[in-house]
Amino acid sequence: QVQLVESGGGLVQAGGSLRLSCAASGRTFSSYAMGWFRQAPGKEREFVAAIRMSGSRKDYADSVKGRFTISRDNAKNTVYLQMNSLKPEDTAVYYCAAQGRASSYYPDRVDKYHYWGQGTQVTVSS
Repeated sequence: QVQLVESGGGLVQAGGSLRLSCAASGRTFSSYAMGWFRQAPGKEREFVAAIRMSGSRKDYADSVKGRFTISRDNAKNTVYLQMNSLKPEDTAVYYCAAQGRASSYYPDRVDKYHYWGQGTQVTVSS
């Protein structure tokens, strides 16, 4: 089994920054692609960003390109999401996720992520 624990959410004013962290345990972290998704009230869960096993490739939703940066530290079994220039429409619960198969990379496919964290709330005030 894989356990994912997010942290770093909170309340921030528009234009501000937050860094989310996701600590993983339970398997070889470096062998699996990781992603961040978010879900706002009344909306479906949506892709935010993903990163390959080695970090050599990163993908982003158009809505966050140029503002968010995903990174990982395989030595610490942790993936990060640096969020800058936050907007009220970024308000959501943010989830960290791990893909189910080693070496696979389907960045925005929700069904390819087999393990999910509990989520962390991000609220951006205008």
